[in-house]
Parts: sequence; C-alpha cells; structure tokens
Amino acid sequence: MFDLIVHFITVYVLGLYLITVLQWYNYKINRVIFHFHNYKWHLFYFVVPVVTYIAAYRFFWIYLFFGLIPALFIWFKKTKGLTITKRVKRFFMILGFLETLNLVFMNKVHYNPGIASLIVLILSIIISETVEELLFLKYKKMAKEKLKKINPTIIAVTASYGKTSIKNFIYQLLKEDFKVYKTPRSVNTLKGIVLDINTKLPENTDIYVTEAGARERGDIKEIVRFLENEYSVLGKIGPQHIEYFKTLENIQKTKLEIFDSPNLKKGFSYELPHPKAVVLKDKIKNIKADLNKTEWDLEIDGKNYRFKTKILGSFNAVNISLAVYQAYEFIKDIEKLQQKVSALEPIPHRLQKIEVGGKIIIDDSFNGNIEGMLESFELVKFHPGRKVIVTPGLVEATEEMNKKIARAINKTFDLAIITGKVNKKIFCSSLTIDKVYVSDKSKLEKILADLTKPGDIIIFSNDTPEYL
Repeated sequence: MFDLIVHFITVYVLGLYLITVLQWYNYKINRVIFHFHNYKWHLFYFVVPVVTYIAAYRFFWIYLFFGLIPALFIWFKKTKGLTITKRVKRFFMILGFLETLNLVFMNKVHYNPGIASLIVLILSIIISETVEELLFLKYKKMAKEKLKKINPTIIAVTASYGKTSIKNFIYQLLKEDFKVYKTPRSVNTLKGIVLDINTKLPENTDIYVTEAGARERGDIKEIVRFLENEYSVLGKIGPQHIEYFKTLENIQKTKLEIFDSPNLKKGFSYELPHPKAVVLKDKIKNIKADLNKTEWDLEIDGKNYRFKTKILGSFNAVNISLAVYQAYEFIKDIEKLQQKVSALEPIPHRLQKIEVGGKIIIDDSFNGNIEGMLESFELVKFHPGRKVIVTPGLVEATEEMNKKIARAINKTFDLAIITGKVNKKIFCSSLTIDKVYVSDKSKLEKILADLTKPGDIIIFSNDTPEYL
C-alpha cells in the first residue's frame, strides 16, 4: 500500500511540473522541448526523478519526500507557478484516471513503477492535447458563427515589434466615430482570439481590431484565414524570436502571411512590399523626437502633412503613421486625424513618461526588442542629469544582441541595475559603468530609493517573463 501511495504522489508531482511549464509556453510541446529557457529545470525536476525512480524505486520515497517535493516547493515560490484553469483541471482528471488504472494493473502485474509512471505521464499529455484540440474546434466554430452574426469590419495587425502599439493607436483614432473593439493586452494567438470573441466581443461592434503573433510559419496565416479580415497592417520587421525562425527571411515570410486573408481589401506595410499593400517607409519623413514629443511629416495622397504627438520615440512615428493610414480608410479628414494624433495617450509600459519626487521615470518595460531599446537610449541622452537603467537585457535573443545592448548602455548611462539571471553573466562582464545585480525584484524599490536622487532619469527597459 505504501508503494502505491508513493507511486501516485510521484506521478502527480511530475505531472504538476509538466503542466506548469506547458502553461508557461502556451501548451506548445515543441517549445518546451526545443526552446526552453532553463534546461536545468527539466533535468532536476523531471529527468533525474524519472531515472532515479526507474533505477531505485524501492528507496525512491526517501528522495521523493526529502528531496524532490521540498525542491519543487521552493521552485514554485521563486517562479510564476501554475494558474489553475479548466484546462489544468481536465489534465489532472485525465492523469488521475490513468494512474488509477495503472495502480490496478500494478497490483496484479509487477512491473517497474518508474517506467509505468513515465508511460502514464506521456499518455496523459497525449490524451489531454487531443481533448483540448477537440474542444478548441468547438469553440472555434462558435467564434466563427458569432463573427458572421455581428459582421464587423476586421483589421489584423502584426509586426516583429510594435503590433500592440499599432493596434492601440488604431483603436484610439477610431473609437470616437465608431463602435470599435480591440483584443485586450497582447492577445495574439488563434486560441486567444477565439476565446476573446466568444467571451468579450460586443454584439454591436462596427470595427474589430486584433493583432496576430507567430512562433512558426503558418501561425499568422491560420489567424487571418479564420478572421477573413478586410484590412491588414504590417509594422517593422526585425530579428525578434530569431531562435524560432532561424533566419530573418523566415520571419519576413511569416509576417507577410498577414495579407493572406481571403477577404482582404487593402493592406498597409512599413517596408515589405505586397501587391495589396501600401508601403509607407518613404512616406514618413523629417522625424524629430525628444523627451517631450515626437513630430514628423507624413505623405498622404501625394501631399505632406505634419503630425505631432506626446507619444515618445521616433519608432512610434512609424507605428502611428500605419494607424493613420488605416484610420484614413474610415475618416477622410486629415485635419481631424492630426488632432486625434496630438491627443493620443501613451500605451502603458511602452515609453510611458512619469515624473515623481523630482525624478523622471520612463516605463519601457514592455519593450522587448533591440531596435526599440536602442532607440529609447537615444531619447534618454537628451536628459542633462544622471541616467539610470533597470533591465534584464533581451530575453529570447542572441548573446551578441545582448552584448550590443551592453555597449550602448556603457555609452549612455551612469548606473545599470540588472534584474533576472537570464543575462547576468553577459552584463556583469560587458558593462564598464557602475552596476548592481538584483536577484529579488521585491527589493528593487528600496534599491532605487537608496541609489537614485531628484534630477535622475530612470528607464525600465524590458522585463523578464513572470516565470523567470
């Protein structure tokens, strides 16, 4: 009986680890296997326990109760942990059912419980994925029917970086004249969009603005083939998520899928050409950006118009211009669009300027691309006082890209506060300015209070995912 209890607990503990890391990576098994951020965790919390159980299952209970469970408890406290959703509950129900069957057989046929636990876990993942796929097909059909009933004009937005900003700018430009709904936060996968349609899309929506993200070829095509959107917007392209796509050419081909909608009327692209898209790169001119405003000329219908905004960053001239071209399809009034651009509100955590206690804080914590980070550093150079950066560097990027970030930090800042372990080694060896490493972000507020003073500018540049 004791052995059966140990086996049951072991399977659930290992299952807890598996479902947690799967949830972090949107239940993409290939990402958990081939693109995981810390393979030591796989080794310590799954591979070693399974091998130990197979090799020494008679004494495994000692390791389970005094090693694995305490270690996992500490690991959960230090990471994001697991969010209990209906999908997670279904997984544990499947796991419990298979494990019960396994225990019945184990009681009759004596075989290695370590191998049995591995089989149960693999089968649970397979069955769980099958169940979720069948449920998704049902929800996808429901979402499609709801879209047909509401029949909104749909705008799909993608880019290597800036797609959430473009989406929000389009929404702000159109919301006073139309009943516009946009996907919340950074919802940009087909499953996320389907869920959003089924649960939140208002019945009286005129215009639905959504963004489309990708980790592999075909992801965006799948989204636009489902949405059948009339308009598509393609922003800047760069080496974001290069570890998934391998080459910039693959990224470009994937992003161009945004124009594969069967109902596409018109598209807008910053630089990549497409037969149905207007390319804006040469239409955006004379950009001037500082810590107070951004202004530029934008060519529309062969004439140049000056646009001004309190949104910071010259790259936002590109994002707003794409939004203006899209809004112009609905509002044929340039002067009105100029006024709307001047009234645009900053997107939270994207070069959001805050002044408090005599300090200037630039919250750019949602900026996770090298181009945006480097450009934000150029803005900070305008500040006459001391310059402080709080950053983990780039996540899901190459070592050379982070070294480039470090070189730019050396040229711009007086103090660097490094958060997270992801790029600790690179920054500690590459930064020549004063630097502080913070392993526990709960202590960051006190560190900033101690190390900064009125007159300083502090930029929060990028942030690590919660599970890191």
